[in-house]
Amino acid sequence: MSFFRNPEIKKSIIIYLIAAIVLTGAGFFFGTGTGIFVLIISVLYTTAHFIVTYSRYRKIAGLAGEIDKILHGKEKTDLQEYSEGELSILRSEILKLTVRFREQSLALKQDKVYLADSLADISHQIRTPLTSINILLSLLSNPDLSDQRRMELIKETDMLLSRIDWLITALLKISKLDTGTVKLKSETVYVAELIKKAVDPIAIPIELRGQELDIRIQEGAKYKGDLSWSVEAIENILKNCMEHTQNGGKISIQAQENSIFTEIMICDNGPGIDPQDLPHLFERFYKGKNSGSSSFGIGLALARMIITNQNGTIKAENRKEGGARFIIRFYHEYADSLHS
Repeated sequence: MSFFRNPEIKKSIIIYLIAAIVLTGAGFFFGTGTGIFVLIISVLYTTAHFIVTYSRYRKIAGLAGEIDKILHGKEKTDLQEYSEGELSILRSEILKLTVRFREQSLALKQDKVYLADSLADISHQIRTPLTSINILLSLLSNPDLSDQRRMELIKETDMLLSRIDWLITALLKISKLDTGTVKLKSETVYVAELIKKAVDPIAIPIELRGQELDIRIQEGAKYKGDLSWSVEAIENILKNCMEHTQNGGKISIQAQENSIFTEIMICDNGPGIDPQDLPHLFERFYKGKNSGSSSFGIGLALARMIITNQNGTIKAENRKEGGARFIIRFYHEYADSLHS
């Protein structure tokens, strides 16, 4: 039997035999009756010990078998019979470990699905402008093309290449935030400076569209965060408002600070957000019904990641008077408990 081939059991047998022989010999030293009595007690005790040990050995072997089944994918296992003494403690720890393993396994499966979907989305997002570039290049190879038309095609190709460059840059930033390889700073950010830096890159496109930009910021409004990353987030939101507001429309930015949070509100008087799009607006690669062909569906997703990584929240809603409203709040450190 494998039980008696166990090294620990072999050692126990030798120790018990030696002890039994010594005690029995000592018993016979005091008399034959005493010797026989000690011999019987030694045999009974040794037998009882090995019966109990054998029973525990079988339970441990059974427990090991159940663990092996768990490791090989068994979904359900019954460990109720191991409910006494040390085996009960071991059973409890194994159950905890099993739950943790299953949670990690489920998370890994979800990550694989998410990764596959993300790669498919990224491939599609990059392939679309690349297809357009290939068409443009074939047109540019025409020797009879006029200089004016050639310049138009070159300009359009440059625009598509810029879109691909922006997409790859945004995806790299999202990847860094996802993996935690970038650590956002926690410094004093003045909202006036933040808005100025976020508005500068899109000031000319706003002017060309004839859109009005109304900025009202409480003097000295500030919060703890990372200025450069916050500029990225606010700029993406402003771009979204600009692209979804008609020529001659209005975009307003208001900011104020109170004892709990610093709030930045960005509004436009465009057509607003489709009710079906609202729950998915900040999802990665989600493109709403009113999205243009140049939209990738990652600008708002990146903005939310940046804001939430700075102890902030962002909410989008439609205004009663028309248009969309984005409400951003950066919570102060001492208000974390209230916020949570």
